[in-house]
Amino acid sequence: MGSPDFAVPALRALHAAGHTIAAVYCQPPRPAGRGHAVQRAAVHVAADALGLTVRTPARLRHDRAAQAAFAALELDAAVVAAYGLILPQPMLDAPQHGCLNIHASLLPRWRGAAPIQAAILAGDAETGVTIMQMDAGLDTGPILLREAVPIGPADTTGSLHEVLAGVGARLILRALAENPPSVPQQDAGATYAPKLAREHGRIDWSRDAAAIERQVRAFDPWPGTFTMLHGGMLKVLAVELADGGGAPGTVLDDHLRVACGAGAVRLCRLQLGGRNALAAADFLRGHRVPAGTLLA
Repeated sequence: MGSPDFAVPALRALHAAGHTIAAVYCQPPRPAGRGHAVQRAAVHVAADALGLTVRTPARLRHDRAAQAAFAALELDAAVVAAYGLILPQPMLDAPQHGCLNIHASLLPRWRGAAPIQAAILAGDAETGVTIMQMDAGLDTGPILLREAVPIGPADTTGSLHEVLAGVGARLILRALAENPPSVPQQDAGATYAPKLAREHGRIDWSRDAAAIERQVRAFDPWPGTFTMLHGGMLKVLAVELADGGGAPGTVLDDHLRVACGAGAVRLCRLQLGGRNALAAADFLRGHRVPAGTLLA
């Protein structure tokens, strides 16, 4: 049970290991992209390529027929990775060994929808993957396995996403093979990573430079970071810490060094809406952004 790219390595690993996959559940096909063409979820595409049965219910909580169909599979276990729908209690209880979740954090730190982004935003030194026995709470179930992954100074959510997806695929195979003992989570150490929206990507230049640099890395590739230049949206794809200071949001020189609440950052890669992404030097050849310009 999964939908985005993060869940695909686990599906492929389960199939390659010889597990009998009774069904693959994912989000229904939906319009996406500029043309709004209907597209299948990444897991749907992968499952079709493997010749597996795919089910795409739009809801589960109040759909008794969908719950009964799931129970009729008579599963040993269900593997869940970024599925996108809440499993009601009858479905959590249906598999003989329950539902095992692949979660991209070291639980109980960063329960919730955006754990990779949250770890980078907070300046954590490491993140990782937890295999958890699911219960009715939000990522509150007992822990079966965990593996830490360091967060490097250049890591983005995109780069960590690829690493953690591979770790999750490996750990879920171990969990199914070894049936490790579960360890209850300690709620006292829990933190939460709420669902993100595009508006969360707007840069608040009153924050310190280190926080803004982490935001840019955390929101790459989604929801992305942006600021306003001359009344239009300017996507900020990469920055680096720089010396200097001034009124927050003020461009300090002809190389796109920008003052923050404390310190400064240099804008390294940029994109105006509907145009190609450009390195700062290339951007400045076509767009005048003199010292003193205010970004908002």
